[in-house]
Amino acid sequence: MIGCKKVRRYYQILGIEAIYPKMNLSKRSQAHKVYPYLLRGLEMTKPNQVWSMNITYIRLKQGFVYLCAVIDWHSRYVLSWRLSITLQSDFCIEALQAAIAIYGKPEIFNTDQGVQFTGNNSIAVLQDHDIAISMDGKGELWTTFSSNDFGGH
Repeated sequence: MIGCKKVRRYYQILGIEAIYPKMNLSKRSQAHKVYPYLLRGLEMTKPNQVWSMNITYIRLKQGFVYLCAVIDWHSRYVLSWRLSITLQSDFCIEALQAAIAIYGKPEIFNTDQGVQFTGNNSIAVLQDHDIAISMDGKGELWTTFSSNDFGGH
């Protein structure tokens, strides 16, 4: 049996690399407003207090699909999700609207600063429902969740 470091070194020597999307799903648009992080020190005491959304990718034989999920921080339930073959914001907006239609609205909606979440259409849905907007630092979503809780990436 050989260790991960040795395998990694051989991969580098042979020029072998995994085929998967790079870990940059959270690219921020410089033109979009960044909202403050509202969850620092906040205790999650009830459902619909805080929801979050994140995107991960799923490898398929022919490429990748992107999974967007809305999660309630208190119950840790996935309230809504959508799949897409692109990283356009439409499927994220659809997931958010579906969650609101089924469960009502959260007090706070937390995301990272990815362009899917900072765009005018995404922000408009939150503002139209009078939902407080919270954003983590770039690529730092799930400060209370481990990476294994959603997608493992």
